[in-house]
Amino acid sequence: METGNRDTGVRAPVDKDVDFANYFCTYAFLYHQKEMLSDRVRMDAYFNAVFKNPHHFRNKVVLDVGTGSGILAIWCAQAGARRVYAVEATKMSEHARELIKANNVDDIIEVIEGSMEDVALPEKVDVIISEWMGYFLLRESMFDSVICARDRWLKPDGVMYPSHARMWIGPIRSGLSEQKLIDLESAMSDWHYFVDETERQYGVNMSVLTKPFHEENEKYYLKTSLWSNLHPNQVIGAPAIIKEIDCLTATIDEIREVIAKFSLRINLDRTRLSGFAGWFDVHFRGSDQNPAATQVELNTAPSEDNPTHWGQQMFLLHPPIRVNDGDDVSISFSMSRSKQNHRLMDVEFTYELHQPSGKRHPPITSKFYIE
Repeated sequence: METGNRDTGVRAPVDKDVDFANYFCTYAFLYHQKEMLSDRVRMDAYFNAVFKNPHHFRNKVVLDVGTGSGILAIWCAQAGARRVYAVEATKMSEHARELIKANNVDDIIEVIEGSMEDVALPEKVDVIISEWMGYFLLRESMFDSVICARDRWLKPDGVMYPSHARMWIGPIRSGLSEQKLIDLESAMSDWHYFVDETERQYGVNMSVLTKPFHEENEKYYLKTSLWSNLHPNQVIGAPAIIKEIDCLTATIDEIREVIAKFSLRINLDRTRLSGFAGWFDVHFRGSDQNPAATQVELNTAPSEDNPTHWGQQMFLLHPPIRVNDGDDVSISFSMSRSKQNHRLMDVEFTYELHQPSGKRHPPITSKFYIE
């Protein structure tokens, strides 16, 4: 559900209506939908999940949460669904209606424009399908709407597509860590020149603003996570699962904050730990009482051949740490929703290096923002 570049400037608190408008406006454009529709990993996973499990769709009632262009709803209809309710909060609903009609399934699919929290359906559903995942899985908080839909409209024996999700973190190396420090230094050098010139030309000393300017730029260059499609050889140790979600039973309280303690073993000698990368996978397994005939996985891990528009989120350390094969990095991790905007995330790592010799390095805490 996520793509494109992000505005990483400092945000002021926003009210619910403004947040709604800012969040959904992007998804109202076809160029954005096209980028998601061009993601072969994404498309193949959902396509195979639907058409390799026809027993979940044949003669069933389906709810598509955040239908976008309507393609998931179309696939459900083509797989034999009796009725599909395709809910979309933006004017993309108009394009979805046109596409659904052009593909001759408008007698099966009803497009409903509105937020999932406000929509009323005429019946309970057998399946909820949604592509709700954001950067590092939970950015955007769209899963809240899926949980709301599940609790209100899914039958007791119904299934979720996807049914399960996992969050991963791995140790990485990257030259961007040094580059971001250089970028910060360049921004501050430019600021100091600006301060000198302003006083010389106009007689006003701006230096009282140097500290807040540095804080803004430090957040932008050093503390904001970066989107990347990493090469697998940039991962320098075994990744760890930090959160597992059962979409059939998960609650909003469960996903509002993610807390984990884990250890990452370095498996490359004489390298640098430049930071950590986060990614996710989701699975289409059905439920215990109504399992999938063919289980399907959608994986956003670093890949040479199968990158996704989600990529990975990089949390870079400044400076990087020298590490060797066999070193362990013990980590306390937390991720919670930003107080300024609940769709964004605040992240904290406290990490400590342990070497096979028994030497331990003092723990370090770094804070980041997923914007």
